[in-house]
Amino acid sequence: MDPDPRDLLRARAHWLTADLLAVPTTVLPQGVGPQDLAWSLGVAPDGGIDRRGAGAAEELRLTLADGPLPDVLARRWPHLADCRALRLDEEGAARAATLLTGQVALLGRDGTGAGVLATSLQVPGVLDDLYARAVAGRALGVSWVGEPGRRVPTVAVWAPTARAVELVLWDGVPGPDHDRAWAPAGEPMRVPMQRQEDGAWTATGTPSWGDRCYRFELDHVLPRTGERRRVRTTDPWSVGLSLDSRHSVLVDLDDPAHAPRRWLEAPVPPAVRAVDQAIYELHVRDFSRDDETLPPEERGSYLAFAADGTGRRHLRRLADAGLTSVHLLPTFDLTSVPEDPAAQAYEPDGALAALPPDSSEQQRRVRAHALRDAFNWGYDPWHFLAPEGSYASTPGQAHGGARTAQFRTMVAGLHELGLRVVLDQVYNHTTDSGLHRSSVLDRVVPGYYHRLDEDGDVQTSTCCQNIATEHALARTLMVDGCVLWVRHYRVDGFRFDLMGHHSRGDLEAVRAALDALTPETDGVDGSAVHLYGEGWDFGEVAGNARFHQASQGQLDGTGIGTFNDRLRDAVRGGSVHDADPRSGLGFATGGCDPRHTDLLQVGLAGGLRSLRLRSQETGREVVGEQVDYGGAAGGYAASPEEVVNYVDAHDNETLWDTLTLKLPLSTPMAQRLRRNTLALATVTLSQGISFWHAGAELLRSKSLDRNSYASGDWFNHYDPGLRDNGFARGLPPEPDNGARWQLMAPLLADASLVPTEADMARARGCALDLLRLRSAHPLLRLGSAEAIQAAVSFPVSGTEHGAPDLVVMLVDGRALAAGAPGDDEAVLVVLNAAPDARTVTVPGLAGQHWRLSPVLRDGTDELVRSTGWRRAEGQVRVPALTAALLVR
Repeated sequence: MDPDPRDLLRARAHWLTADLLAVPTTVLPQGVGPQDLAWSLGVAPDGGIDRRGAGAAEELRLTLADGPLPDVLARRWPHLADCRALRLDEEGAARAATLLTGQVALLGRDGTGAGVLATSLQVPGVLDDLYARAVAGRALGVSWVGEPGRRVPTVAVWAPTARAVELVLWDGVPGPDHDRAWAPAGEPMRVPMQRQEDGAWTATGTPSWGDRCYRFELDHVLPRTGERRRVRTTDPWSVGLSLDSRHSVLVDLDDPAHAPRRWLEAPVPPAVRAVDQAIYELHVRDFSRDDETLPPEERGSYLAFAADGTGRRHLRRLADAGLTSVHLLPTFDLTSVPEDPAAQAYEPDGALAALPPDSSEQQRRVRAHALRDAFNWGYDPWHFLAPEGSYASTPGQAHGGARTAQFRTMVAGLHELGLRVVLDQVYNHTTDSGLHRSSVLDRVVPGYYHRLDEDGDVQTSTCCQNIATEHALARTLMVDGCVLWVRHYRVDGFRFDLMGHHSRGDLEAVRAALDALTPETDGVDGSAVHLYGEGWDFGEVAGNARFHQASQGQLDGTGIGTFNDRLRDAVRGGSVHDADPRSGLGFATGGCDPRHTDLLQVGLAGGLRSLRLRSQETGREVVGEQVDYGGAAGGYAASPEEVVNYVDAHDNETLWDTLTLKLPLSTPMAQRLRRNTLALATVTLSQGISFWHAGAELLRSKSLDRNSYASGDWFNHYDPGLRDNGFARGLPPEPDNGARWQLMAPLLADASLVPTEADMARARGCALDLLRLRSAHPLLRLGSAEAIQAAVSFPVSGTEHGAPDLVVMLVDGRALAAGAPGDDEAVLVVLNAAPDARTVTVPGLAGQHWRLSPVLRDGTDELVRSTGWRRAEGQVRVPALTAALLVR
C-alpha cells in the first residue's frame, strides 16, 4: 500500500532559493500531475501544523513553473534535476528568513480545495541561498581580541532558524546534572545572544570568561513535528571541552599557558614532496597502552609520544631509516569512549591470557565491556575542532586548554624525531543526528548539516549519519577544522575518511585555505601540508550523483592522494570483502595470476592511467587504465602523488593475519617472514606514496580480527618491544568474525604459527632496510608522470623471460632531464615471489655492470646478499621470496 501523500513527518520537497521550491513528481498520488493542484506554502510561526497539513496559520500561494528546474539549480542539485519548480512571489520570498524560524510545509490541493499532498521541506538549499555569502567571513565558535592577559572573547554560533539563543556560562566545572557547578556552587550565568544578519548569534564577554564552561540554549520550532522546544547543546566549533564533552570551554588557543615550551621549540620537519612520504598509520592508545617502560598515567596518552619509552625508541629507528610521517587515527573528540577512568570497565589482561588461544571466551569478555572500555578506533565524531579527552594523561583534570597542551606535547615529540604528523579527519558523518545526546549539529540547525534521502531521513551509507559538506556551513566546518589543526597545533597533513563522500570542491577549498597560511602571518607554511584519503565511490553520491566527487581518478591536478586498492588486492589476493579470507591468492600469498602482476606493476609505477607497459597477461602493450580491476581501470591517476600504495591498514585483517589465513599450514616460519617483507617491498619501493599500518614491520596480528574498531586493547595489541605480536589471543569478536571461527580456531591453536622475538626482530630489520632503500634511491620517488613515463619500464613483463610471480622494474635515470635527482643512476627492482631462486634475463641490459644496493649488502637479510648479476648475459639471479634492488 502506497504511503499517504499527506505526511509532514516526511520531507519530500525542497526549498532551494528564497523564491523557488522543488517538488519531485514521484511524490504525487497516482494519476495526479503537478498542474492538477493548487500549490501553497503553509507556514506557522509557532508550529502547530498537524501531520496531514492542517492548521497552518497562513498559506502563501506558489506558482507552478514550466518545465524542470532552471539549469543553474539543476547543476547545483543534480539529483533534483527532474523536479518541478514552484515559485514564491516577491513578497513571500522577502519573508523567507523569518518563515524558516517557524514551521513550513508544502501543500497541494485539488479543484475542490481538498488537501491532496502535504510534506515538510528540506531547507539546506534556501539556507545557503540566504546566508552562505554573508556568513562566509564570520569567525564561529570563540574568537579573542586584545592584549595578552586581557583578551576579550566573542562567542558566535550560526543558528539561522532559531527564534532565540542564550549563552549559558559556569564559573567552575559543571557537575553531572549539567546545571549547577561544583566549584564554586551556584546558578550559571545566562547571556542573551544577539542575532546578526548572517544568521549567526553572538555575545561578547570579558577577560574573566576565559576557561569557563559554556553551552547554548536555543528556542526552536522543530521541522516536521512543529513542536516548540528549548534545546541545549555544546558548540559545534568547540576548541575545548570538559570531561565527557558535557560542556564547551572558552579556550584561547593563543594563550601562552597552553603552549608548552617543548612545542614552541620543536623543529618543524622540513617540507617534502608528497611522493617522498613514507607514512606509518598508528592509533594513539595502541602506541603505548602496553608499554611498561612508561608511568601508568602516560600509557595510552598523548604524552607517551614525547616520553622515552619503547614505542618512541621504535619510532626513532623508523625515522632514522627513512620514515617521514606518523598518521594518527582520529584524535578529535569522540563519542565512543568514556573519558572518566572511573566510568571505564575492563577485563584484566591476566585473566584473558590464561584462556586457551582458540577460545571464544576472550572475545565474549571483551565485548561485554566494549561500550565502557577506553578503546575505539574513533571514527565517531562529536566535536571536530577539539582534542579527544580520553587520550589525556589525566582525563578528569585535562579540562579545556590542558588537553591542548598535551596534544601539542605529542606533536612536539614527533617533530623532534623528524616525523611529520598526519591527522585522520572524519567529516563524512556524525555518530548521531536529531536530538540524540551527541548530535551537536542538528541541535543547532535542525535538518541542515546532514545529507537527506527522498523522504528527508538522514542518509547512512557510511554506516553512520552522513554529513553533507556540499552545504556551505558543513564545508566551512571542514575547512575551519583543518586550518585550526595546522595553525594552532602545527600538524603536517590530513587523511580524510571516506573522502569520496566529499566533493572535489570541498577538498579544493581545504587546499586553498591551507595554502593561504604563511610562516609570517600564521607561524606555519600551509602549502607544505599534504592531503590524502579514501577515494571510494559508493552510496547516494556514487557516480557523481550529487556533485563531482573527491574519488579515485577525479583529483587530477590537486596533489591529493587516494588509497590504491588495486595494488593491495594484487599483493594480498582476493578482496577484503571476500566471505572466505582464503580465496584469491595474491603476489605475496602464493598466487600466480598474471592479472595481479599487471596491477602490481601499474601500482609500482605510481598508479598512472597513462603508463605504457607490456601486459604479463596478454603480452600486448597496454596503458595503465586498460589494465582491468574488476571492471574498473587499474591505473587511475594522472600523477603519482594521487596514489597511496598500501597492503594493510587499520581496516580488515593485518598483513600478517592475511598471510596466516592464506598460506598453507606447512609453510615454514622463515618463508612467512620473507613474504611479509616482500609485501611491504611492493609499497615501499613504489613510485606512489608509501603507507604502512603500524606493526606490519613487527608481524603484528589482531588474532585474525577483520574489524577491530571496538575489539578493545586485547585484540589491538601493539608491541614494539617484540614480546608478543598479538596472535593467538583467542577467537576474535563474533559480530564480524563468527562465520569464520571454524577456520580460525585450528590456526590460533597452532603454536608453530606464533613468531618468536627473534622472528619479529628479523622482520623489523628487513623492513627498516626497505625504508633505507626508499630514502637512499631518489629514482624510487620521481614525482611526476612525465618522469615515470620516461624512466620506468618493466622489461621482462609479457616476454619469454617473464612470469606471474616475478616483477622486474627498471628505473633509468639517463632518461631524465639533466640535473634531475638520480639522472646519473639507474636502479633495478626485482620482486621474486617464487618459492625458489630464479635467474632472469633482462632484455637490453647485457654488457652493463649492476650490483646490489649497499643498503642490502649491509642489511639484515643474509639471503638477499646472494643476489648476483651476469654482465655478459644481462642476467640477474635472485633468491626465493626476495625483494632485491640493484644499482648500475
